[in-house]
Amino acid sequence: MAAIKILVAGIGGVGGFFGGLLAKQFERSKAVEVHFLARGAHLKQIQQSGLQIIEGDKRFVAIPKLATDDATQIGEVDYIIVATKSYDLEQTIQQLAPCIGPQTVILPLLNGVDCRERIQKLLPNNLVCDGCVYIIARLSRPGVVENQGNIKKLFFGVEGLSDARLEVLEKLFQEAGVEVTLTPQIEKVIWEKFVFISVTATATTYFDKPVGAIVADTDKRNTVIALVHEVDQIAKQKGVTISDKITEQVLTKLESLPYEATSSLHSDVKAKKNNTEVEALVGYVVSAAQHFSVDAPTYQKLFAEIQKRRLF
Repeated sequence: MAAIKILVAGIGGVGGFFGGLLAKQFERSKAVEVHFLARGAHLKQIQQSGLQIIEGDKRFVAIPKLATDDATQIGEVDYIIVATKSYDLEQTIQQLAPCIGPQTVILPLLNGVDCRERIQKLLPNNLVCDGCVYIIARLSRPGVVENQGNIKKLFFGVEGLSDARLEVLEKLFQEAGVEVTLTPQIEKVIWEKFVFISVTATATTYFDKPVGAIVADTDKRNTVIALVHEVDQIAKQKGVTISDKITEQVLTKLESLPYEATSSLHSDVKAKKNNTEVEALVGYVVSAAQHFSVDAPTYQKLFAEIQKRRLF
């Protein structure tokens, strides 16, 4: 029987951590192969000495079956975990074409709520999941991924659907020590996470302030509440039922973060990066509000200002 082949595309914080656990678990397995698609100095370091994962005072080295920047070297696989940035998604899927066969399952672990739809448009006949993670992990230097928080959960599934291939993937994650949940109610999970990251990214970027300064200021805190309300309205229009305590949940999470914590979007906009997730995290809400004729004046105002800053 042929080995199950898993490809992790994008070996940053998320792909590196979860892909690293998989590669470590199945390094000597004849039944499961884990491949990495990476690039640049990071790829060279992995090829030379493996991927080092640091978690508190624990560390280990993961050796994939193959680490490459050329998808043709990997060939057709059973599962692809996509952990690139959302603005690279379509380009990544095109690059992965040599690895995608009719039975290949795609699991995106990206920010945003429309990743599955975007992939399904390109691959209408493949099983494409929704997925999201709760983790604070980053690529600290080439060849090294660090998990800086104490949370490391992964959720995935297809709304209202069960499939034996997903159950196999869940079991492989479990064997690798991943805190994983396969659920047919994945949209609620995805949207509740999106509310938090979209609101946090929008507020920190617009105010150019860390989380602590925003929740401590009454006006800024009220802006956060308005943002939550506007995304909540869009979720309702899409038929997704999220918690009726979502505002309190977002505020509680923000208050639990270190005072100086911010979002990667805030950091990227400040650094004047050409590519950012502003469209996936902020622009999406503005577009969806227009599509559903929902009032989203706070998002519209903040998005316009953020866009202006990116241009000048």
